[in-house]
Amino acid sequence: MPQDIAFEETSAPVVPDIEPVYVHKGKASYYADFFHGRTTASGERFSQNRLTAASRRLPLGSRVTVTNADNGRSVEVVINDRGPYVKGRVIDLSRKAASELGMIEDGVVNVRVEARPSDQPNRSLRHRLERMVAALYPDRKRETEPLVTVAERPEPDVNGTDLGAAE
Repeated sequence: MPQDIAFEETSAPVVPDIEPVYVHKGKASYYADFFHGRTTASGERFSQNRLTAASRRLPLGSRVTVTNADNGRSVEVVINDRGPYVKGRVIDLSRKAASELGMIEDGVVNVRVEARPSDQPNRSLRHRLERMVAALYPDRKRETEPLVTVAERPEPDVNGTDLGAAE
């Protein structure tokens, strides 16, 4: 005769607050060899052999994940320069980062760029990225709204906001 099994009633699991995430979709390119060894906006020498990138708006020193929309490959890079300055492009990558994404042959590909405060190397960068997300979306409620996707909203004017300044 089968035995009755008693199940404990449990409440739904507690879900932590959704972390603010900056997501930008657009085109990525990679630096020409001409820039190898030149000084970046962060003051360091640019190297085609490191996993670095340029962004017009993310704070210098930020760690971001870049995903090639065509093949699904991803790479984590550090923002150490400003750019790209070509319309429609959201990030410029080092040759090593571009190679990991499988975009060397194509040159320019569609990407998704994601920055999460918890992935940042220090508290200052985490706070600057959180403030950036809050400035872009002042009425956003962290607990109830989905992750921020910049591509779904008009790009605000951030002139006068120095996102790359050291604190």
